Amino acid sequence: MESHRQSPNQETSSHTRNCFNAKFENLKTKVGDISKLTKQLAKDDPRRIVHTIKVGFAITLVSLFYYFDPFYNGLGVDAMWAVLTVVVVFKFSVGATLRKGVNRVVATVLGGFSAVGAHKLSSLPEEKLPMLEPLFLGLSVFLTAGVMTFIRFFPKIKTRFDYGLSIFILTFSLICVSGYRTDEILDMASRRITTILIGTSTAVIVYVVICPVWAGSDLHSLAATNLEILADFFQEFGGEYLKASSDAFSKDNNKLTLDRLKKVVDSKNNVDSLFNLAMWEPRHRHFKYDHPWTQYQNISELARRCACRAEVLHSFLYTQVQTPTEVKAKFREACMMMSTESGKALKELSLAIKRMNQPSNANHHVQNAKQAAENLYPLLRSNIRENLNLSDVKLAATVATILADVVACTEEIAKAVQELASLAKFKDKNNTVVDGRAACGINRNKLANQGSINRSYLNNNQLIIIHDGDSSPLCSPKISISDQDPPSLAIAQQNAE
Repeated sequence: MESHRQSPNQETSSHTRNCFNAKFENLKTKVGDISKLTKQLAKDDPRRIVHTIKVGFAITLVSLFYYFDPFYNGLGVDAMWAVLTVVVVFKFSVGATLRKGVNRVVATVLGGFSAVGAHKLSSLPEEKLPMLEPLFLGLSVFLTAGVMTFIRFFPKIKTRFDYGLSIFILTFSLICVSGYRTDEILDMASRRITTILIGTSTAVIVYVVICPVWAGSDLHSLAATNLEILADFFQEFGGEYLKASSDAFSKDNNKLTLDRLKKVVDSKNNVDSLFNLAMWEPRHRHFKYDHPWTQYQNISELARRCACRAEVLHSFLYTQVQTPTEVKAKFREACMMMSTESGKALKELSLAIKRMNQPSNANHHVQNAKQAAENLYPLLRSNIRENLNLSDVKLAATVATILADVVACTEEIAKAVQELASLAKFKDKNNTVVDGRAACGINRNKLANQGSINRSYLNNNQLIIIHDGDSSPLCSPKISISDQDPPSLAIAQQNAE
């Protein structure tokens, strides 16, 4: 048995080999994961590959000012500022690149001239009091940096000019401090401004000429995509909730639907960022200088509100308390009409934004959904009068009233898209510009005449009060339930009537 025992050296080498193999397999797994992630990033947005190529080309191009003697003799070591500018300014979209570039150029020019002016003022009493110059320059740097830093806290300034103020502080401080030991303060400022202009111009020209990415186009596509996600959900919801059972839905489908809805709900930061960048971009493609970018924010806000209701409706597909089939059957027609017609209207609105056409067909679906919502109140009243289990009616009525809210939200989205089409001068089917402000108009005279109505009914010793909306059936009638003794019920019913 001793012959089969391994020596201490053999055991050590075996342990080392096993550790090496384990680390090699771990490294191999990490490399594979990084490779998959790289492929997925390139597949999700191929523009990222083009962007990396453009960055490398722009930096190489501006580096020529440092490599070749004719350029280097004119700019010297300051030519590196051009390379640094390209690295900092070059962003993923035209709007982001222009915003960074304009902020950097304007801030550098203003900071450079301000620093030169501060040096001129500090050198006036130099002959009489030499110690005043460093004190004056130090005080200038302190006041300028403090004031500009405080200005950066203003919300509107921070959104659009935060980077510019930072560069102003940097340029002013560098020239004030470094210019104290040299007499070529004006040359120093001019070289820095020149290199910044060279770097910014190179970045902007390369970006605009070679496959530009427009933030305005991305904002336009995002608004259409959000509406399309909502349209797909509502077109499928009616059949899933009213016809199928909760066991029929897979977990994968549940997660996929929730992820898509969450993208819409969480799109505010992305929309606001694209909106701020689109304001910097020049006219391009179908987007003119006066394009109503703010309207996309309104549409996206309404889409997020609608997506929140969609998430609530989606939870009813997987709730443990299911509505009985006979109760669902009573609300089936109205709910299916509201859900599917709202989905069709949102689909038409999404296509109208994508194609930049007038949403002429959306109004028909909105009206159908409104009609179904208006029929909801008598349906609720007739079912509550029947001797049904109150919990079953409440669950079905909750779904119905949420769908009525969805119809109202869809109507508001249709108005917002119609206003966008009118302001942006979208084309109709005949390729003519139409002012479609009234295409999704609503007969508000009829709705204005409808007052607030309360209806009360007795069901299983419970007082049920239905509160109509103040202005429209689309405001979703609210259901109040009170558990009281029979005498109190009678008094409460009389008061409600």
